[in-house]
Amino acid sequence: MSSNKAYTALGCIDATGQGIFTTLFTTGIGIAGGLALLLILFGGFKILTSAGNPEHLTEGKETVWSAISGLLLIIFSIFLLQLIGFKILGIPGFG
Repeated sequence: MSSNKAYTALGCIDATGQGIFTTLFTTGIGIAGGLALLLILFGGFKILTSAGNPEHLTEGKETVWSAISGLLLIIFSIFLLQLIGFKILGIPGFG
């Protein structure tokens, strides 16, 4: 650790509270977006390989719908955090 920098598995991050929060927040959002993409692909694969079986078709549709709604929940929560944290309360690091 030198000059408020920490070398971690995620790379060199700022060792202040704001730097750690920002790094973990952006990494978490990236992982959640990647998981949503994988779930959408998996649901699409289930739909394509259902071969007319209505149970598999319904499972695939539910998987895709759940992944999209989860992704929308993440996007709107980021929007609310920025609106409340940065614009209204003026907390640094949310902008």
